[in-house]
Amino acid sequence: MSRAVADNLFRGEGRSARLLGGRSKADGRLVFPFPHSADAENFDLVELANEGTLWSWTVQRFRPKTPYNGRGDPDGPFTPYGVGYIELPGQIIVESRILADDFDALRIGQPMALTTEAYREDETGEPVLTYAFTPIAEPRA
Repeated sequence: MSRAVADNLFRGEGRSARLLGGRSKADGRLVFPFPHSADAENFDLVELANEGTLWSWTVQRFRPKTPYNGRGDPDGPFTPYGVGYIELPGQIIVESRILADDFDALRIGQPMALTTEAYREDETGEPVLTYAFTPIAEPRA
């Protein structure tokens, strides 16, 4: 059994996952993530697109400072991961982990699809899921 890292962040698992944003009741503006404060009553919950394009990215090559709670011993080796921004067409740009076999093959404007990944285990050993985007395989020319 797995659990999401936070409530109202995404719904579903794997390629069927959808990010959950908020649409302002006052002006229709989209936000992500859905607000968790008292401000939440001013937004309607909205499922965002599960595909978009890579807007920008980088590779996190060192362990982030506390309160980083990702996988691994704080004094052990660190596995780099991608982080970037995905433009969801006609909606919003969201920050996300980027899953890729070859970070050097990523390019701005590349089609990306939402998925989930178990980025750590909780105190009972159960996987904790977060969302991430991964490149959509493009047909060869």
